Amino acid sequence: AVTSIPENGGVILPNQRVVLTRETGDKVHCFTAVCTHQGCLVSGVADGKISCPCHGSVYDANTGAVVAGPAPAPLAAVPVSVVNGSVYTG
Repeated sequence: AVTSIPENGGVILPNQRVVLTRETGDKVHCFTAVCTHQGCLVSGVADGKISCPCHGSVYDANTGAVVAGPAPAPLAAVPVSVVNGSVYTG
């Protein structure tokens, strides 16, 4: 559900290996949760950033772009849609 994703925050779904972020309202983004540096799973979403615990890489929560290295590339976007308050990939 969209409401399970904090506004201006996000949730990590480790089993699906994705991170869902939410701006405001129903504006939801989804990215792979696998860091582009060495393949660790990202561990948190706060203050508009997605962080990796392994080597300190940081990504923009709305675009997946690298904010701080050593990650060499952005997180890959995963298409999502919101239908009747629920988030679906694809």
